Amino acid sequence: MRKPAILAAAAALAASAIAPAFAGVKDGPMTFLRKGDQEIIVFVYEDKLYCRRTSDDYEMCNGMTEQPDGTWKGKRMKHPDMPGFMRFNGTVTFTEAGLNIRGCALGICDAEDWVLKK
Repeated sequence: MRKPAILAAAAALAASAIAPAFAGVKDGPMTFLRKGDQEIIVFVYEDKLYCRRTSDDYEMCNGMTEQPDGTWKGKRMKHPDMPGFMRFNGTVTFTEAGLNIRGCALGICDAEDWVLKK
């Protein structure tokens, strides 16, 4: 097996190991914690991913699309600590501990790890 094929197989195996833990997001909302205490409801509606802060209904993900590798991508993400007119190209990746959300716009990038609320 050539090196690129081995790397692709390893990436697929890693994604398949993480994906089942968070396959439930398609079955119903899941709650994550942002910055330790901000509850974020993450859910899928009409095959799009949404991430809504419960305290004020602030929507961050704005309808991201699932990718073949199990990540979710979108071009309309918003950051609650940035001006409201800004939109970000972003990615959500589910991890063993929760999820990683990252986005960039106009050379400004940010990433956060949210933990699954227990």
